[in-house]
Amino acid sequence: MARNREPILKRCKALGISPMVMGISKETKRNAQDNRRRRKDSEYGLQLKEKQKVKFIYGMLEKPFRKYFEIAAKTEGVAGENLLSMLETRLDNVVFRMGLAMTRREARLLVVHGHFDVNGARVDIPSYRVAEGDVISLRDKSKNSVKFKEIIESTKGRIVPLWIDMNKENSSCTISRLPNREDIDYEVEEHLIVELYSK
Repeated sequence: MARNREPILKRCKALGISPMVMGISKETKRNAQDNRRRRKDSEYGLQLKEKQKVKFIYGMLEKPFRKYFEIAAKTEGVAGENLLSMLETRLDNVVFRMGLAMTRREARLLVVHGHFDVNGARVDIPSYRVAEGDVISLRDKSKNSVKFKEIIESTKGRIVPLWIDMNKENSSCTISRLPNREDIDYEVEEHLIVELYSK
């Protein structure tokens, strides 16, 4: 399985995003604006950067990301917003949003190890797309794990999105609705991704 091993803080600086988006509380001491003052990005450069930013946030490689875009473009509505909504409903992202993983990378690993049920059935595919009404829960064996107790303690202050109806006592949630553009909590100009792929 291909993996991105690039240091998170270094990549965040290059893409101009806050490490908080990735679930990391560290801040880089370097000034991310320095490189921007030296040169002006071309139109293609801006489009490519937006695509790389979204791919990096969700931990995706080019081939699956492009497949998501092709599905989003065929779906009714705005292609860019459809794409972001589809990425948000990936199981690994939902686990991260629930506060049951420190980062999306960790969420992906926990899903692969089979710690979560969707509608009562074990699912170990990080790219599994949840639907409205789905119930995602931490498996009973995992609830008593020291690892999960530490994660839950350290993510207490994390804000759960409005489209996730969280039950913290049972470490489970219900997808009350599909996410929309207003639910995206990081800066992204998705129309640039659409323009890039439409060339």
